[in-house]
Amino acid sequence: MDKTPDSSIELSKGRRKKPENPDGRRTLVGMTIADIEELSAEMIEIKDGETDIPADILNRTPGVNLIPVTRPREASEPAFLPSAPGNVWSTGLSYSYIEELCLKHLFQGGALRGNDLVGRICLSPVIIEEIMERLRRNKMVEITGSTGAGLGRSSMVFRLTSQGHDYITRVMDRDMYVGPAPVPFNYYLQAVTAQTIRSNSLRKEDLEPHFTDLVLRPIVFDAIGPAMNSGKALFFYGPPGNGKTAICQRMTSCFGGDIFIPYAVLIDDFVIKIYDENIHEATPLDDNSNFMPDLRWVKVKRPMVVVGGELELEDMSLSYSEQVKYYEAPIQMKANNGMLLIDDFGRQRVSPTDLLNRWIVPLESEVDFLSMHTGKKLQVPFDVFVVFSTNLNPAELVDAAFLRRVRYKLEVNRPDEGLFAEIFRKECIRHGVPWNPDMIDYLIEHHYKRVKRPFNACEPRDLLAQVVDLSSYRGHEPAMTKDILDRVVTNYFVKF
Repeated sequence: MDKTPDSSIELSKGRRKKPENPDGRRTLVGMTIADIEELSAEMIEIKDGETDIPADILNRTPGVNLIPVTRPREASEPAFLPSAPGNVWSTGLSYSYIEELCLKHLFQGGALRGNDLVGRICLSPVIIEEIMERLRRNKMVEITGSTGAGLGRSSMVFRLTSQGHDYITRVMDRDMYVGPAPVPFNYYLQAVTAQTIRSNSLRKEDLEPHFTDLVLRPIVFDAIGPAMNSGKALFFYGPPGNGKTAICQRMTSCFGGDIFIPYAVLIDDFVIKIYDENIHEATPLDDNSNFMPDLRWVKVKRPMVVVGGELELEDMSLSYSEQVKYYEAPIQMKANNGMLLIDDFGRQRVSPTDLLNRWIVPLESEVDFLSMHTGKKLQVPFDVFVVFSTNLNPAELVDAAFLRRVRYKLEVNRPDEGLFAEIFRKECIRHGVPWNPDMIDYLIEHHYKRVKRPFNACEPRDLLAQVVDLSSYRGHEPAMTKDILDRVVTNYFVKF
């Protein structure tokens, strides 16, 4: 593996300079401290009788000196493949931080085996064994026995001593994060850049397989394809119930490939939790005996974060809890390398103007500015494909200046009669209802044209769901008859 020159993200004048992505023939596999040889030399000089690394070495923050580690990319390999760190310095974390994290897990979990700590902290047995031996020598933990399963320290049962208990109680007054070890913030920045959602080269034939269950006009592909290739924002508008959300749900899969996100990141000794099981869909790791993954990272499908009328400005800021002393990442940070759908735009608790003002800088500069409770401004990459979707009149929601910043707009209209019938045919296949063109003609003539009811793309799905329910209630196989169609239409539509 090669160490590439320091290429941490540099942000100035409101624009983001991306880390130099090692050429497309290399894969980012980790980070390491830049001056590790110098530190190793200092450590070698420690006398045999000493059990601690000198404080001037121990207290250095390796995260600020991290440089990316890459290797030649193999066929079909992603741009980022986090490999398990082999020693403490390769984690990007200090000895003292990992020690405190181990003590916090013991404080929370009571007596734990070495293997339990490995699973909880997501670092290798070699690293945990080294840390626990240091803690034992410093009389912070004691060994209470062995489970008889496993080799070496992995089977030993550890618990806090009274000295360790007193120490970690003081630590938790300033930091109560207990979970997998975080990754350094600089490492996270490198990973976001390597897995960017921008600069794609999708073509219509790449998109169509992901939309086979929808009936769309060709103009839809001509709009969303270029927008996805740019990675810039897209503005959907049109009457409700005509597929705006359904289109968005299928767009994320078009970008292809799973990504890795960290459970949490560490910056200035503060933890920011990123992985959210309610948003991110974890996927299994490939069965590759040559790859030992860094388990601080979770392999997930490219995220699609959907927010609707419940969205508030606070949801777009770092959320610091005085109770637990760490941060929860905002929605746009959780959506990095994926899509953020602002659904039902204009119906949020926050005004459209305030919401759009919040997005102007990130959309233009591809960088977001987040405030920490200490007053520090944190600069975070905004690698998000943002989609605004509304059924309100755009001219009444936003001004022309904002619409200019959203380069791609698409009006999703109601289907015409032919498209409506085709949607019905596909929904019949999906619901297991025999296709009957005569009954569709009857439905359109009697329940749409005669009453001047407009077509909506969602209605075939909803009406057929009721056909299935009513048929089941009556004790026969699903079927479209005049009687059943009359009944489900009466149940579905509201008379004014």
